[in-house]
Amino acid sequence: EVQLVESGGGLVQPGGSLRLSCAASGFTFSSYTMSWVRLAPGKGFEWVSGINRGGGRIYYADSVKGRFTISRDNAKNTLYLQLNSLKTEDTAMYYCAAAPVCVGYDWDAYSYWGQGTQVTVSS
Repeated sequence: EVQLVESGGGLVQPGGSLRLSCAASGFTFSSYTMSWVRLAPGKGFEWVSGINRGGGRIYYADSVKGRFTISRDNAKNTLYLQLNSLKTEDTAMYYCAAAPVCVGYDWDAYSYWGQGTQVTVSS
């Protein structure tokens, strides 16, 4: 059974930090590009960041560039997202998603999705 299980979300004050994790199982993690996607209240899905199979190519949305850092550990089948300098507009459910290639906003092209972890930025 394929599973992507996110963790690490929570309530944090503006300017704070969180580290999200996404544990993968049931498929060959190292054969997939991985992305973080978020869904904020009243808004559509927003692609946040992507990383290729080996971790050598990384992409960020302009809204998070310089504040968020994506990484992966293929030995542990785990994807990470370090969130720094958080803003209230970063409040959203954060999902990890797997695709054979980096597909950005092409939601139908993702092969697997996690269930999400909630990040709330509030004072």
